[in-house]
Amino acid sequence: MAIESTMLPLGTTAPPFTLPNPATGTTVSLDDLTGPALVVTFICNHCPYVQHVAAALAELGRDLADQGVPMVAISSNDVVTYPQDGPEQMVAEAQRQGWTFPYLYDETQDVARAFSAACTPDTFVFDAKRRLVYRGQLDDSRPKNGLPVTATDVRSAVEAVLAGRPVDPDQRPSIGCGIKWR
Repeated sequence: MAIESTMLPLGTTAPPFTLPNPATGTTVSLDDLTGPALVVTFICNHCPYVQHVAAALAELGRDLADQGVPMVAISSNDVVTYPQDGPEQMVAEAQRQGWTFPYLYDETQDVARAFSAACTPDTFVFDAKRRLVYRGQLDDSRPKNGLPVTATDVRSAVEAVLAGRPVDPDQRPSIGCGIKWR
């Protein structure tokens, strides 16, 4: 069943985290992610909403890296109930989709709770001071609605941050599969 993101208040400071990156065997922390903006998106392997935007996430990650903007994805699903979202499967999915950004594993689900993440995908954009300037949908595309996946909403937020302009506060929640809580 599809649910909407909870829309964490704008201006919220990015919650600190240190999570494993199953692809490299290292950890990535918020402090490692330096740049003029930061994109954090909660995803998982099996969600049809994530599968719908997977190629656009790959392109977005590459484009942001070219601009010096770090992006990370985090999987917080309960892997006991959803083993297809486990760390080994995350590595395979990232390779299959061409994701070049770190895809981190939130085994305790503490990071998802700290972000008030509710669904997959659920995307957050922070400015250089790591204050939340955007949260919600990538764009208006949904499975079966026929609209192209462009990540326009997230791209516009990042462009505003990079240009020193305020991000449009009229933001729409993401819609996707609910995070699979323990």
